[in-house]
Amino acid sequence: MAVKPAWLPSIPYPPAQEDGYWAPITSTLDWCEENYYATRYSAEIVNTLTNLLFVWLAFKGMYNCYKHGHDRIFFITFFGYLIVGSGSFAFHATLKYPMQLVDELSMIYTTCLMTWASFGHNRPLPFRVMLGIGIAGLALFITLYYHYLQDPTFHQNAYAILTIVVLLRSMFIMEKNIRPHFNERQEDRTQNGSAKGKMNAAEIERIEERDRAILKKMWLMVAVGLSVFLGGFGIWNLDNMYCSKLRVWRREIGLPWGLLLEGHGWWHLMTGVGAYFYIVWGIWLRHCLNGRQDEYEAVWPSLFTSLPSIEKRKTNANGSVKKTN
Repeated sequence: MAVKPAWLPSIPYPPAQEDGYWAPITSTLDWCEENYYATRYSAEIVNTLTNLLFVWLAFKGMYNCYKHGHDRIFFITFFGYLIVGSGSFAFHATLKYPMQLVDELSMIYTTCLMTWASFGHNRPLPFRVMLGIGIAGLALFITLYYHYLQDPTFHQNAYAILTIVVLLRSMFIMEKNIRPHFNERQEDRTQNGSAKGKMNAAEIERIEERDRAILKKMWLMVAVGLSVFLGGFGIWNLDNMYCSKLRVWRREIGLPWGLLLEGHGWWHLMTGVGAYFYIVWGIWLRHCLNGRQDEYEAVWPSLFTSLPSIEKRKTNANGSVKKTN
């Protein structure tokens, strides 16, 4: 049982309401946060407002894509990320079924974009067109079948499978195409000799050190993003499993401290950050696959107090790109 220290100031929770502005509830899901206790204009105030992180990070990502010339697919992906956050904002504010579909299906569509970007890169145009048609067909099937079933478990499983597939694919091509050991194996098979054979030893060593440093930072980015995402998933599940206890504890602790026990709100914050890490990693990976490691770098000043971004390197006075040591 949660016991609030006597010295901790708080105010009692207002009673939950059923006649809010957006009533009645038509969604197939209603989360652990009590409805309309804070304002009649938002069914779940914490679950609504935590989606503003998605909105901020989406605009941050789109601006970075525009400023630093990243591939258009990532600008579109960040726009999809914006729709996810906006849809979730509307869903939790209203608990209406159409807004639930916007929230949940935009997650599927954004992940499908990343699937196409991952599997279609450097492939012939006919392959990319057929891949796009196939992925669009899959997205349509998920949409229609989910609307027919109206079972959130189907959506959650479909999203999880898509995410795992594209994540594992990206990890594979990252190691295969960037790590010097695997690059050397590929070059040894070429008939015309490797590009490294035309370089001096110092340049070869610089490139290999650069790529190993990039991989180290990439894996750190993957580890942090995945840990935050899975941490949010764990908290969300605890919120579902112990909802009745959490509601009692919140009312015992009072406001504003009880807001810290809104597990679905933490899910929004942590998955928002985790998804942002994944998209940024995808941008950096794409530049590396295009052989532009010396042109772009990951700017990540602090592991715990800042978010990474991929930016163009500064140039020398003569216009050449500054190389890493």
